Amino acid sequence: MELISMAAEGAAQVQTAASLGMTGGLGGAGAAIGVGLIGSKAVEAVGRNPGAFGNILTLSIIGMALAEGLGIIAYLGGIK
Repeated sequence: MELISMAAEGAAQVQTAASLGMTGGLGGAGAAIGVGLIGSKAVEAVGRNPGAFGNILTLSIIGMALAEGLGIIAYLGGIK
């Protein structure tokens, strides 16, 4: 009887870990895509207007931080 309950508990833990991994993976992938797009557009913008480097750098760092923050929120949302 105890063996059956241990097996059921183990199956529930595996399912929780799988859903956490999927949520964290999707959140991480979305954050990585966002950071990559922001970085590529920032480099493109500096190439077009080198004088605006400081402003572009500031805005791109803020944008990257927000993108990564959403990835962390997605990961933590899967923990429940």
